[in-house]
Amino acid sequence: MNKLAVVALGGNALLRGDQMGTIEEQEQNTTDTLENLVHLIREGYDLVITHGNGPQVGNVLMRNDAGEQLYNIAQMPLDICVADTQGGIGYMIERMFRNVLKKHGIEKNVVCIVTSVVVDKNDPAFTDPQKRVGKIYNYEQAMELQKTKNWVFKEEVKQEGGYRRVVPSPKPVYIMNQEIIEDLARKGNIVIAAGGGGVPVYIDEESRVRPSEAVIDKDMASSLLGFGIGADEFYILTDVPYVYINFRKPDQQIKEFLDYRDTKKYLEEGQFTKGSMAPKIEAALNFIEKGGKKSVITEAFKLEDKKYGTRITMEYGD
Repeated sequence: MNKLAVVALGGNALLRGDQMGTIEEQEQNTTDTLENLVHLIREGYDLVITHGNGPQVGNVLMRNDAGEQLYNIAQMPLDICVADTQGGIGYMIERMFRNVLKKHGIEKNVVCIVTSVVVDKNDPAFTDPQKRVGKIYNYEQAMELQKTKNWVFKEEVKQEGGYRRVVPSPKPVYIMNQEIIEDLARKGNIVIAAGGGGVPVYIDEESRVRPSEAVIDKDMASSLLGFGIGADEFYILTDVPYVYINFRKPDQQIKEFLDYRDTKKYLEEGQFTKGSMAPKIEAALNFIEKGGKKSVITEAFKLEDKKYGTRITMEYGD
């Protein structure tokens, strides 16, 4: 049986920070990233691909807002917006990967599954929303929206006098349809799933699936998916080639290899930035803690070059 790998594409794999976000830019970035995955296929890996959606879902929310203000078009809830981006980004990845595979003479199916992810409706995150989404408003606009839509706002650190909507970011509990995802992947199909952390849902008292106004961390959902489908390896593609200790300080150190114990220690020491590298480290640790053999964190465009990347295992040398 082939090895099974989950590869999480970060925002930089699709859209770089200095770009406008045109479809041409996103398609080229996606193609460049997917070229780095060809060597995994040639080495006999089956693949499940996940992806972020931060900039894209933000754009969807702003289009919602503009449509309501200018044309009285009803806004869609956050779960629908996440599903929209899963479909759009998944389609783009599927199409770009089909073209990359054709270029390399590889015949494989590529399929995108719009994935719901179950969260606990009593997760403490629902009483302390922190994840910023959508556009920046002034104080008067924010207060009006807070009154009419029950949205929660926090002051925006990047713009004085600006306010931005915040939503809960609960932990993922279960990936729906993960058995189908595993079955498709182990039959040699490339599966795109759990985009943007998945569409957040919860199960109510009558066992019905209900929508949740939240967003789920993409790397945590990807880690959970990896464990759930019995993946051997978990790759997180981001905008730095390694994990660093004392990042951007005079005594900065590259860490090419880490074991579970040292990684946990560095995390508890606060070596990794909250909202940036820390969630990736937590996701990597969760994966190997639950039985995964290896987690790798590296730059999106350097995966094929094995000189780069930090490998995290339970013990050194695993």
